[in-house]
Amino acid sequence: MKKGELAHLAVVGAEIAVLVTPKAARNRIVAEGNVLRVYVTTVPEGGKATVEVQKMLARALGVPKRDVTLVRGATARQKVFRIG
Repeated sequence: MKKGELAHLAVVGAEIAVLVTPKAARNRIVAEGNVLRVYVTTVPEGGKATVEVQKMLARALGVPKRDVTLVRGATARQKVFRIG
């Protein structure tokens, strides 16, 4: 996704649920209905994939990385981030 493409979701206090697929062929975010699927090439070791997802979401939302906080799912494929 391009920078700011999901800007309409960047509401302060909003929670965004994503389904993460680590070790993908390329980094990308796909909106499938009401679900955001995030594909990252990073391996899920030591939170590396979660950090990459956070960076990608921040870019797609058009907000600084510090404004995208993980709420749930540190070690799960289903994660929830809060915009703030």
